[in-house]
Amino acid sequence: MTRAAFKMKLKPGFAAEYKRRHDAIWPELSALLKKSGVADYSIFLDEETNTLFAVQKQLGDSSSQDLGDTEIVRRWWSYMADIMETNPDKSPVSIPLAEVFYME
Repeated sequence: MTRAAFKMKLKPGFAAEYKRRHDAIWPELSALLKKSGVADYSIFLDEETNTLFAVQKQLGDSSSQDLGDTEIVRRWWSYMADIMETNPDKSPVSIPLAEVFYME
């Protein structure tokens, strides 16, 4: 199992809406993530900078960021595009982060 971390950017004033949408994550999206090997997935918010920090465990070689070719993920991206910084295809601007320390 590997861990991956990345950061994204939330548009100002949308912290509550971001949380509300994720509290009601679509069951089919959650099932897809689990089926693809993504587990123990958390997203944190730095409210001063609107930076989202995500970390997840991966059972295989792919992460949630590799599922953009699926219809459900593309719909989720469109659903979230109004409150996040996105690429032209509506995927969130996502920057991988290098691990510099880990303690089990």
